[in-house]
Amino acid sequence: MSYSLFISDLHLDSERPEHLAALEQLLDNHGGRCDALYVLGDLFEAWIGDDDDAPFNRQAIAAFRTFRNTGSRLYFIRGNRDFMLGERFEADTGGTLLPEGTTEDLYGRRVLLMHGDSLCTEDQAHMDFRRQVLDPAWQKQMLAKPLEERRMMAKMLRMKSMQNNENKPENIMDVTPDEVVRVMEDAGVRDLIHGHTHRPAVHNVPLPSGGVGKRWVLGDWGRLGWWIVADREGLKLESFEIGE
Repeated sequence: MSYSLFISDLHLDSERPEHLAALEQLLDNHGGRCDALYVLGDLFEAWIGDDDDAPFNRQAIAAFRTFRNTGSRLYFIRGNRDFMLGERFEADTGGTLLPEGTTEDLYGRRVLLMHGDSLCTEDQAHMDFRRQVLDPAWQKQMLAKPLEERRMMAKMLRMKSMQNNENKPENIMDVTPDEVVRVMEDAGVRDLIHGHTHRPAVHNVPLPSGGVGKRWVLGDWGRLGWWIVADREGLKLESFEIGE
C-alpha cells in the first residue's frame, strides 16, 4: 500500500527524551514502507545552527539518516523554532528542505504544505519576529557567534516567547481565515496541511472559486503524538500515545 506521513511540532528537546524515542519508533516502523515522510516545522524546540554538536540532536539526525537509507523519501519545512536548518542538515539526514507553501501531488490530490506561522497574520509581534529571523543577514550574524552564546540566546528567546504568548488573546495566535483562503486559492488547492497552532483538527474552508476545501491541522507532540496519513483514499488525521 502506498502512503505518506506528515508530522510537525515535535519540539524535540533533551529534557523530553520520550519524544525522540517515539520519533525513532515511528521511523523504524515506517522506513522502507511509506513513500515519504514530511516534517512540517518545529522539529526541534530550538535549532541554533547545523554545526550544533549536541548528542541529542545528532541522535535525531542519525535516526533520520537510517530512515532515509531504507529508500523512503524525507522532506522538511522550517518552523519558527528551527528556522536555521540548512544544507548540512539536509546532507546529514538525507532529507530535502522545502519552502513554506510547497504544493505536492499526493496520489492524485494537490495539497499545500506549510508550517503555518505565516498564516497568523493578526499576530503582528510574531510577524515582525518572523521577518527578522528569516533575514539572511541576521542569520549570518547569528551563525558567526560561538555555539555556547547561541545556546544561551535560544534559551532567552524561548523564555521571552512563553511570556509573550501568555499575554496574547487566543484568537490572534490562530490562523487568519482570510489568509488561509488566499493561499489556498493562489495555490489552486482544496487541501492545506499545516502545524504551528497546536490545535489539531480538520476545518472546512469555503472557497470563492467554488466548493469547500479542508484545512488539516497537525497537533504538537506531548502525551499524544499526531500524524496525517495520505494515501489513494484521501487524508486521515490520527493520534497515538507517547510513553514516558
